[in-house]
Amino acid sequence: MLAPGGGLLALDDGRPVGTVVLDPVDDAIYLRRFGVDPSAQGRGLARELVRAALAAASRRPGVRRAVILARQELPRTAGFWRDMGFVETDRHPPYIEMARPVPLAVEVPSADDMRDLGERVAGLLRAGDVLVLSGELGAGKTTFTQGLGAGLGVRGGITSPTFVIARVHPSLGDGPALVHVDAYRLGGQAELDDLDLDTDLDEAVTVVEWGTGLAEGLADARLEVRIMRATAATDVDPEADPRVVEIDPVGLRWLGVDLPA
Repeated sequence: MLAPGGGLLALDDGRPVGTVVLDPVDDAIYLRRFGVDPSAQGRGLARELVRAALAAASRRPGVRRAVILARQELPRTAGFWRDMGFVETDRHPPYIEMARPVPLAVEVPSADDMRDLGERVAGLLRAGDVLVLSGELGAGKTTFTQGLGAGLGVRGGITSPTFVIARVHPSLGDGPALVHVDAYRLGGQAELDDLDLDTDLDEAVTVVEWGTGLAEGLADARLEVRIMRATAATDVDPEADPRVVEIDPVGLRWLGVDLPA
């Protein structure tokens, strides 16, 4: 079973506690024999194992989606996979086929490259799309959003909306508006709901900075964009401040959509 694509083994102080077999089929990686030792459950290991499997799948050329088969008589298991961004795509009794796109990691050397990446992502967007941005202060979330605004062709300069929390940038053409939200100072989901963003969601592209844990409920499908500082290497310009951007598509909307390389 391991010969085609290998697998992952989770260890706890040297003791095997979790496994998943990676089975490549066409443009997909099937996650098979997924399991966690009962003595190690309840510590988030299953979620970390799924994330590690998705990361491994994303490094394989030509792989665009991860697929699992969940048994119909185990609704809690299917619920776990839904929580991890998988959606039902078919049924093969007694199994439910569920799939999700694999994340894409992009190395971004400079602020100009960050804007360029945002502009290329904008070419995939349509009204109703939601993007959830995360990253430390100064990571480049607003710079990425500036690229989105340029790609969407919206009015007004894109700046951090920290002091107004939400700002709407109308389209200069026939495309969707851009709703730019900063959730840094919001105390929870209730305060996000108080912004009445639902009135704009269907007609606009909505970008929520600092939205992790708050904005996922705005739409069943979304792009989660995580921006991290790249690990310094000896051959990197010491004046540079490169980033790694992980674009994680969640939901049926993004199955089959090619993300920008």
